[in-house]
Amino acid sequence: MIALLCLSLVACGKANHSSVSPVIDPIPVTFITAQPVELPTTLETVAQTEGAKEIEIRPQVGGILLKRFFAEGKSVKAGESLYLIDPEPYQNALNEANANMLEQQARVKLAREDSQRQKQLIEKGFISRRAFDQAKTDLTLAEAALQSAKARVRQAQLDYSYTNVKAPMSGVTGRSQFSEGNLVSPNTSVLTTLSQLSPIWVRFSFSENEILQFGDYLNEKNVHGVTMILSDGSEYPLPGRINFAASKIDTVLAMQEIRATFENPTFSILSGQFVRVRVAAGKVRTVYRVPQVAVLTGDLGRYVYVINDDNTLVSRAVTVGNWLGKDWIIEKGLNPGDRIVIDNLIRLAPNKRVEPRAQVSSQLTETTAISK
Repeated sequence: MIALLCLSLVACGKANHSSVSPVIDPIPVTFITAQPVELPTTLETVAQTEGAKEIEIRPQVGGILLKRFFAEGKSVKAGESLYLIDPEPYQNALNEANANMLEQQARVKLAREDSQRQKQLIEKGFISRRAFDQAKTDLTLAEAALQSAKARVRQAQLDYSYTNVKAPMSGVTGRSQFSEGNLVSPNTSVLTTLSQLSPIWVRFSFSENEILQFGDYLNEKNVHGVTMILSDGSEYPLPGRINFAASKIDTVLAMQEIRATFENPTFSILSGQFVRVRVAAGKVRTVYRVPQVAVLTGDLGRYVYVINDDNTLVSRAVTVGNWLGKDWIIEKGLNPGDRIVIDNLIRLAPNKRVEPRAQVSSQLTETTAISK
């Protein structure tokens, strides 16, 4: 009897327990409201900077390098002295050339006087025609020798001036390849480099498919709408413009080479830096901006979680285009007013109930997009 009573109590306990269903609390999430924005068609790609002019400084005469006048990596002005090559041998050569020229000038003077005398004598019939012709020939030879001596003087002066190596343009110097006391060779030894950093040029390329998005835009002269993005993600404050677009596609890479120019007054951008450039084509389109964290990737592609009117979730497939700062550009899949979940995503699944709260900060409305 007691055993039957115990079994009855246990059965009642199980029945009461099974009749209580668990209550699942809604998941708190933050959402943004999809708002369409108009953005121009843009493309972004990796680029590399270079000086508008980059030259190698080579000596035009050889000799011992006596002095370096510039600080490496600092800016210099056109005509400023960079190096001094031992000028003494060239000074001696110049002195010798001057002395030879004076000697030839004396010979010309003597030959001219002799020619004048011979002319007077032949008019009076005192000498033969041959003697007169010889005097004229001697004068011509002496004048030719004088011209040759003057040319050697000019060359010696030029060589002497080359011992003072000057900057052919204003720019920023590179590392000095030779120190004082080294022997340098004419036209072969590279003493240093000189880069004109303002303006700075940026070289990059676009594929054939990307070029088609621009139409004839890139072929226009001085196209503006070029933005440089630095390695830390910040945008260079000064705008750029395209000043060169190749007239043909590279057959190996299937890319068109393009160059943009940026003013660089403070030399903050150096030659050889890797940056990104964003080019706006001017064609406006209507898209949506969604934080990158809200766009998930599944077996069927990218999607976002959208909150229904009854606060349940649905996964919505979207077509993504470009980046804009920290946001994805959504080209298809969203409608105005959609509530898009932007946090707690790891706990979510379709049809789950959520407790939505709107994002405090408003969505940005910039007008340029960044491609992947």
